[in-house]
Amino acid sequence: MSTDIPDDPIILFDGVCNLCNGFVQFILPRDTDGQFRFASLQSDVGKQLLAEHDLPTDELESIVLIEGDDCYVKSAAVIRIARLLGGVYALLGPFRFLPRSIRDRAYDFVAARRYRWFGKKDQCAMPPADVDVGARFLE
Repeated sequence: MSTDIPDDPIILFDGVCNLCNGFVQFILPRDTDGQFRFASLQSDVGKQLLAEHDLPTDELESIVLIEGDDCYVKSAAVIRIARLLGGVYALLGPFRFLPRSIRDRAYDFVAARRYRWFGKKDQCAMPPADVDVGARFLE
């Protein structure tokens, strides 16, 4: 991995999707240790990380979690993020034992409708002006 990209877990998200941005805004205050970094799928960093992990760099409809050499997509990413957040969110952990095909079918159902249901921005959302939070977003 490039030396300018941190080793912390990195969440890649669709920067124009309101649902995806809402997910990031949900995580930020609950990640009290500041363990996660964030980058949009559309950013240069996002595209670089996707390519390094042999994931498509265009039209990927998924939250992606990069954790060291490991890469999680779709429902696996959401479950792993919840487990890393800990507390009550770790209760999603047992869902990893459901067949991925079932979990991802539900994920894909929502992903295919996310713009219609939640809306879409014209450009990637910028992180809040809060300096501590802004530093957690990779460009």
